[in-house]
Amino acid sequence: MAANDKISKALKAAMTYLGNSVSAWKKKEENLFADNLWHAAAELEYVLFLFSLMFQNEDETAKWKPNPDLKKMETGTLLTEAQRLLKDAEKHMTDKKLLGSYKSAYVARHYLLKAQEDLAKKKREALKKK
Repeated sequence: MAANDKISKALKAAMTYLGNSVSAWKKKEENLFADNLWHAAAELEYVLFLFSLMFQNEDETAKWKPNPDLKKMETGTLLTEAQRLLKDAEKHMTDKKLLGSYKSAYVARHYLLKAQEDLAKKKREALKKK
């Protein structure tokens, strides 16, 4: 299987897991939310690994930054923005714009990591209350 096919397949999997995560979050099923969020992030890390093998110029990726207001965003906004970015990444793959896909996936990772960070913080605070 070619790298482009592997990337496309992993992006689709990340989108599926992220969609499941959003559904679980809306239903307030925290464990299912966390599990699907983790799987989405793992698929995205695989995508980024494959891209890093294709594009080894770190000067390009150093310029890519997520929204500076990321730290203030609510979980719902983080998930919505990550979904939008992954859709962009899939579209760029379809259009054979690999660098654009790489950038969208790279920035989407920041949103997923922030959502995971917020979840971990929430769990720590709940444990402190007990």
